[in-house]
Amino acid sequence: MKRAIVIVIDSMGIGAMPDCRDFGDVPECNTLKNVCEFNNGLKVPVMESMGLGNIQDFRGIKRVNNPIAQYGTLIEKSKGKDTTTGHWEIAGLISEEPFATFPKGFPDELIEKFVSSTECGGVLANCPASGTAIIEKLNYEHQRTKFPIIYTSADSVFQIALDTDLIPLETLYDWCEKARKILDEGNYNVSRVIARPYKIIDGKPTRISKDRRDYSMVPKRTLLNEIKENNGRVIGIGKIEDIFSKSGITHAIHTGSNKEGLELTLKAVKNELDLEKITYPDYKGGENFTLIFTNLVDTDMLYGHRNDAKGYGKAIEEIDNYLEKIISNMKDDDVLFITADHGCDPTVLGTDHTREMVPLLVYGKNIIPRNLGKIQGFDYIANRIRDIAK
Repeated sequence: MKRAIVIVIDSMGIGAMPDCRDFGDVPECNTLKNVCEFNNGLKVPVMESMGLGNIQDFRGIKRVNNPIAQYGTLIEKSKGKDTTTGHWEIAGLISEEPFATFPKGFPDELIEKFVSSTECGGVLANCPASGTAIIEKLNYEHQRTKFPIIYTSADSVFQIALDTDLIPLETLYDWCEKARKILDEGNYNVSRVIARPYKIIDGKPTRISKDRRDYSMVPKRTLLNEIKENNGRVIGIGKIEDIFSKSGITHAIHTGSNKEGLELTLKAVKNELDLEKITYPDYKGGENFTLIFTNLVDTDMLYGHRNDAKGYGKAIEEIDNYLEKIISNMKDDDVLFITADHGCDPTVLGTDHTREMVPLLVYGKNIIPRNLGKIQGFDYIANRIRDIAK
């Protein structure tokens, strides 16, 4: 059985897009380059051997004469700089119109519908904010009122945070589903509703990553649907299931960390993943082709948004440590794609995503290494996978 493995290093952009100022970003944003500079270089021997250092001059990542993979730069066609837009384009769907953003908070009528539908009594915040900061700032009021903390960002997101020792996690998920329904019925064009559960740990509000859930708009038909309809398997690891709102997925498993996502990806490559436990009810058992699709979110969620360039660098090195095992367990016909979905430069002003180009590394035992140059469209990956699946 032929297989493609796509690993998305969330937010590992490699340079500002020409239209970056239209998205509130500066031309100096370059997530990987600036993280390398901040850390006086990174140790990523596997991605270095694949040609990552041949794409640009990244401090500590050498240019190699005989790379083992194809390497290049992908330039986004879609109008956006968020997770949904990036992943959808990787799967072949171009977003011509940007999702709606709410720099002054959500309109009163939307909040009123949410409060009425959920019977939550009221909301706190309703403004753009850093998640960790707004939770810490409003936790006392949240404990006193039991009102959820509603906030957004420069991205198209409706985020709901609450202490799950105060309000059950199941209630948070139910409120998110109701918010998704209200947004869809009202044509608000909001990309994602995000459940942001937290607990008080050692006296401090702490987000619980493993229980986060994303409720995305349902995408139009993508590569994932094509594979599923043609009796193939699409194994989503991490938040892939949420990003595609389950559309085109046959198997899915959430993760609490990059390490867990990498270990599960390795198991999937080795055919050791217990697929029976994570199978969708409508999966008909087809095995004509398999797509293993992994999102590694820590780089973005834990480090990019928190301006932690040191942690970001360590996360990239951790990913590289697993790649040797993944590559060594690939079968002759397997093809591995390593890329990103946008930027989130922790060294520039602000805590939001940055509008950036992304790297592409393509490895397989039958893939002839070469420089792919600059390519228009993340959907290049979808087109390559279609060719592999033939």
